[in-house]
Amino acid sequence: MVTEKIKFGTDGWRAIIAQDFTVYNVARVSKGLADWLLPQFKQPTVVVGHDCRFGGQLFTETTTKVLCANGVKVLLAKGFISTPMISMGVLMQKAQQGVVITASHNPPSYNGFKLKGAHGGPSSPKDIAAVEALIPEEVDMPARSLAYWEEKGLLEYINLEDMYVDYLKEKFDFEMLSKSPFKMAYDAMYGAGQNVIRRLLPGAVLIHCDDNPGFHGQAPEPLDKNLKELAHTVATTPEIKIGLATDGDADRIGLYDGDGNFVDAHNIILLLIHYLHKYKGMNGKVVIAFSVTDRVKKLCEHYGLPIEVTAIGFKYISEIMVHDDVLVGGEESGGIAVKGHIPERDGIYDGLVIYEFMTKSGKTLKELCEEVYAIVGHFSYDRHDLTIDNDKKNAIIKKAADGGYTKFGKYGFNRIETIDGIKYHLDNGGWVMLRASGTEPLLRVYAEGNSKEETLDILEDVKKTILTINS
Repeated sequence: MVTEKIKFGTDGWRAIIAQDFTVYNVARVSKGLADWLLPQFKQPTVVVGHDCRFGGQLFTETTTKVLCANGVKVLLAKGFISTPMISMGVLMQKAQQGVVITASHNPPSYNGFKLKGAHGGPSSPKDIAAVEALIPEEVDMPARSLAYWEEKGLLEYINLEDMYVDYLKEKFDFEMLSKSPFKMAYDAMYGAGQNVIRRLLPGAVLIHCDDNPGFHGQAPEPLDKNLKELAHTVATTPEIKIGLATDGDADRIGLYDGDGNFVDAHNIILLLIHYLHKYKGMNGKVVIAFSVTDRVKKLCEHYGLPIEVTAIGFKYISEIMVHDDVLVGGEESGGIAVKGHIPERDGIYDGLVIYEFMTKSGKTLKELCEEVYAIVGHFSYDRHDLTIDNDKKNAIIKKAADGGYTKFGKYGFNRIETIDGIKYHLDNGGWVMLRASGTEPLLRVYAEGNSKEETLDILEDVKKTILTINS
């Protein structure tokens, strides 16, 4: 049998269901994980679960059977769970590893395989590379049933949702939040966060909180373009002052203010730093991915907080959080972790921190954003994902890496950074970044300007430049 080499991207292995993401390939990855664990631990334990995506249960059962057949004990979540639930489960159960079957925010045709470390966050790049190197070309498919492995003591079932909800009840005053003057609307995007908000905030207005494994044909990514119903609901319902959205596995966040304006991850990171440091007196390093706004550096300078910039991929941020005292770690894509919680992205936890900020301060999300802007200045950010074939995508990136662009339309630049992708610092004080997706035929174009109109104009000039020259 001829098999393709399986490669993990910035956040796990993802592929199109039935094309490359098959039961057989999931078994191969699971065997590689078992072969990595067994020499290190006498009796390794792995927490396993899946989100709401199509085929999750089937692929989870395959993973479980392969691990058990190789002598690895599995704690298996029944029903769908979020990625943060798996990470928390690994930490609380003192397991050696976690596996969550999810493609996160990718389109419905994808599924994926994420690895979680014993620290309660993404496995380190080193460990992921070690597992990847051990994935065999061929694997024997397990014949034994789950009931067999349960009887043998190698499989136990675990209720991760209850564990996570109980944990949140210890962290937040839900009696206070239930009486908040600011009503919340929550869009689960048909994802794994739906039961949690339903249980903890029964007064919230719920959107897309039902079972739809195909996400109604839309990628469950909490971007403004994908959340029009939530935006409309918030904007047209006077008592709703915050709209919260999480992605398919509930580790990413998007927000709306009371006017129905999108509050992106850059602003959420700024708000969390502002609240945790100024209002709660907490300190620590701020760690951000390369694609996050430089306004975070400005806020950290204002507050005297150290800051570190990493390559894109939350595993790099989490690795720092394990060893350093980190206040906030975040990505442009909406994956954010905060001090006092596990070193993992968690859209629901982050949303509750912001909701607590609003409720305790008595200020709207818009007013709190203005407090931050008073320090760092107003700015606007947007990102366009260009669907182009891989050859053209790679040609554009190569040209950028070779210094082939001298300006983008009317926008010149004075400095280039290449930590992960190519970032151009524009003469107008904004920036542009080009980065190829590692999992899809997409070229991501990021831009920041001083206003929404300017940012959109920057994006248009960039697209005209790179697509015309390379057509």
